[in-house]
Amino acid sequence: MTLPLRTFSWPVLLLQFLLLPAARAVLAQSAPTPPVQKPRARDLGLSTLIGGTPGPLDAITDVAGVEVGQTTLVSGDGRLVVGRGPVRTGVTVVHPRGKANPDPVFGAWFTLNGNGEMTGTTWLQESGFLEGPVAITNTHSVGLVRDAILQWQVSRPGLQPWGLPVVAETYDGPVNDINGFHVKPEHVLSALDGAAGGRVAEGNVGGGTGMVCHEFKGGIGTASRVLPAEAGGYIVGVLVQCNYGRRPDLRVAGVPVGVELTGGMPCRTLDVQTDWPARRCDEPEPAPPASRPDVGSIIVVVATDAPLLPHQLKRVATRVSLGVGRMGGFGGNSSGDIFVAFSTANQKVSGGDEVARVDMLPNAKINPVFQATVQATEEAILNALLAAETMTGANGVRVTALPHDRLLEVLRKYNRLR
Repeated sequence: MTLPLRTFSWPVLLLQFLLLPAARAVLAQSAPTPPVQKPRARDLGLSTLIGGTPGPLDAITDVAGVEVGQTTLVSGDGRLVVGRGPVRTGVTVVHPRGKANPDPVFGAWFTLNGNGEMTGTTWLQESGFLEGPVAITNTHSVGLVRDAILQWQVSRPGLQPWGLPVVAETYDGPVNDINGFHVKPEHVLSALDGAAGGRVAEGNVGGGTGMVCHEFKGGIGTASRVLPAEAGGYIVGVLVQCNYGRRPDLRVAGVPVGVELTGGMPCRTLDVQTDWPARRCDEPEPAPPASRPDVGSIIVVVATDAPLLPHQLKRVATRVSLGVGRMGGFGGNSSGDIFVAFSTANQKVSGGDEVARVDMLPNAKINPVFQATVQATEEAILNALLAAETMTGANGVRVTALPHDRLLEVLRKYNRLR
């Protein structure tokens, strides 16, 4: 859901959200009712090229219990006025066991390149447990989102009276009034309460609203893989917030499509000086087109129902890097590439004083999980690109969508599609 921006009185707002939780939920964009989306990778026959078997939804919500909630903020056009807009931002949340189930999950995290933020990871690494939702937003809203999650947690029965929420970010400054701090507590609470299973909206939604990926419009993407029965039949689901990469490096199913898709680079519709992009949209593009350094980021959330312990989930999170690499990412110096993985197996093992009995997949059988993680990551990034729409934001900065027809032409040219 795209929310209008309003000015709120904090005492009135607090009363409203304490007394009317149902009203909060109405504001959120929940998974069963996302907007109509463009064809995804599997609709275009690209999942087969990536490999593996997608789940029924081809989404992180194929892992039973996982719920996703998103709040999208879009308002204003024209020149940037800090505090007023234009606004192109939001927040995305993932509940590992659903919003109604506070049972922690085994988890771990990994950073390919650390020019970014993911809060709560010190305790995640120390304890091996993820004790609540994962949220993703823009770089300058991390603290507010973290505090709003705490507000949500401490008001719910059954949850511990303290928390160290996991909140990650990528930078949407080129198209969004990021220093206007437009993400508010009610937007976070809306996403938390409105989260649901089922289909997940992709592209220009939630925390991914203003993101740029391989110099096309990026955003939120998701995918899943089902392991063969002989490998346990487990499910691996991935959700990404894609905001990294250079156009020339973009690859799809091994094909260097970024080198072929040279037109439609980011540009400015207004005569306003910006750090990036420098070219006005009515000016001819240089040949070859000028590409900026890899200064973006990508956040990846991996969910699985395979019975993995924290040290194994660390290995899974590390394999996300390979999926990013297959799409053309390389963890540039200015990129924040941070990944978190969790397992919904082994319920109710985090509390109490008794010895807990847990299941663990033998390391000798973990390779299919690794492979599924790489495949689902690659496809989730591609789905973010395929779903995103062309966006014009602050100071008239325009970022074009990945053209489906030209992508398919390039894949046919390289004999990857018929």
